[in-house]
Amino acid sequence: MLFATFVASSLAVAAVALPTQKRADVPTATDILQYALTLEHLEAAFYSQYLDQFDAAAFEKDGYAPWVRGRFEQIAQHEATHVSFLSSALGDAATKACTYKFPVTDPKSFVALSQILEGVGVTAYLGAAQFLTADLVPVAGSILTTEARHAAWVGSAVSQGTPWSGAFDTPQTLDEVYSLASSFITGCPSSNPALPVKAFPALTVGPAAPAAGSSVTLTFDGAADGQFLALMTGLTPKFVPISSGKATLPAGLQGTVYAVVSKNGTAVSDEDTVAGPAILSFPFDSYASNPQ
Repeated sequence: MLFATFVASSLAVAAVALPTQKRADVPTATDILQYALTLEHLEAAFYSQYLDQFDAAAFEKDGYAPWVRGRFEQIAQHEATHVSFLSSALGDAATKACTYKFPVTDPKSFVALSQILEGVGVTAYLGAAQFLTADLVPVAGSILTTEARHAAWVGSAVSQGTPWSGAFDTPQTLDEVYSLASSFITGCPSSNPALPVKAFPALTVGPAAPAAGSSVTLTFDGAADGQFLALMTGLTPKFVPISSGKATLPAGLQGTVYAVVSKNGTAVSDEDTVAGPAILSFPFDSYASNPQ
């Protein structure tokens, strides 16, 4: 429940306008590496800041075993290595670290946000894979699988929750991921290259931890007749109509679901997206069927 509530509160902010440019039909390999490096900088800064702030005693006070912080130290090293690797690959074209603001006040909120960031990292690499050249696929794939291991470990071993959502992870577009990441970015160096991305207006879903099959209230700019709530889980999104700012969630949702408001009720695309993504969490226990 903490994870679901934290998801809603941490992302219910307006995205910061960062340097962007009109996207070409197909982003270049350099574009994708700069995009990936922007995300890795964010993750590396997150772990560095809060592992410096919260020592072993702070983690113990919040109920975590000593080994938990040790594993987070290892994750921090991984993210720093990703930054170093991508920076070296880009050379003079490498993006620099930005400044960030994270809604973290204690180890528990640190753990909850870690799970969000690692999960978004997985969706980012999956969504960008289609633009990669053949020589970059093994590199991106090796980072993706490491991010997935991080997310599963935090969700299961640390939070005693679900390590996955189903049989398939969820790819997100560059704009969808950027919309989530930019909510934590307060500014970037003016020398940074412009990214071929844009941020969508924020989407807030209430209550913060809805149940599958329940009615939710949606708050976003640009509401109009004929819109749909698209729920992205795995490879097959689900769509429900929006009426008077409300929608009824489908039954059977499990794990992490990324929701956007769309003008299209059959397919998700950046062109049809009105607002979002919002991240929803639907916990399920180890005895549940989980074929999706």
